[in-house]
Amino acid sequence: QVHLVESGGGLVQAGDSLRLSCAASGGTVRDYNMGWFRQAPGKEREFVAAMHWSAATTYYGDSVKGRFAISRDNAKNTVYLQMNSLKPEDTAVYYCAADDSHYVDLSPLQYNYWGQGTQVTVSS
Repeated sequence: QVHLVESGGGLVQAGDSLRLSCAASGGTVRDYNMGWFRQAPGKEREFVAAMHWSAATTYYGDSVKGRFAISRDNAKNTVYLQMNSLKPEDTAVYYCAADDSHYVDLSPLQYNYWGQGTQVTVSS
């Protein structure tokens, strides 16, 4: 069973950048589809980005396309979310998740393993 720990959140201003990290243990990120989701107060959990276990394909939510990028460092067993041109509406708790199925799913219901989340706050 893979264990995920997010880090890198914080308080930034609009237009700034942040890089979130998701360190895995008890399993190898290469064996999982990895996803990033976020949840703002009073809202449902929203898909942000995902990477197929082969790393051949990445997916992004419409609201972050062109600004966010998911990547993976196999040597560090870590997945990253580079967030550029941040906006106040990006404010949320960001979660890393892993799914051991063959195909990537953009629904949080598909993911078996979750980190504890890291807060990102973007001020205007």
